[in-house]
Amino acid sequence: MLPQVCVCYLLRTDADGITRVLLGRKKLGLGEGKYVGPGGKLEPGETAVQAIAREVLEEVGLTVDPASLEERGLLSYHFPHREAWSQESTVFVCRAWSGEPTASDELDPEWFEIGDVPLGLMWDDARFWLPGVLAGGTVRRSFTFGADLSSVVAGADGDSG
Repeated sequence: MLPQVCVCYLLRTDADGITRVLLGRKKLGLGEGKYVGPGGKLEPGETAVQAIAREVLEEVGLTVDPASLEERGLLSYHFPHREAWSQESTVFVCRAWSGEPTASDELDPEWFEIGDVPLGLMWDDARFWLPGVLAGGTVRRSFTFGADLSSVVAGADGDSG
């Protein structure tokens, strides 16, 4: 079984009617320099919901309402050239929280309009599924990354929606 991780895309609709998503530029570790949603590894005995609530608080300083977490799918990531990076991620969307986003040792949070998500500055797989999830869809996909540990080489033709 692959190591279990989770990620959350926090959405807000401003007074101008524009929906924005909170992403953070990763400061260190796996994915350093890329934009990601807050998230991380599940601790022993933790559910994905418990883990994402903890990770969002640790990484961007927001307290999410667990009842408002919408599970949107499951992603499997395979890194045959660096097996330790392979993992399975539960994807959440959340529209209710308290607090204001603050930077942490992990992430510098930033709001993006849904239509302006910087997919080219994220993990390569995001372009295949994230727009659909942010539009209200679900995803269940598996991606294999190449020797450069960055480019998707298989899985780009799966289903999402």
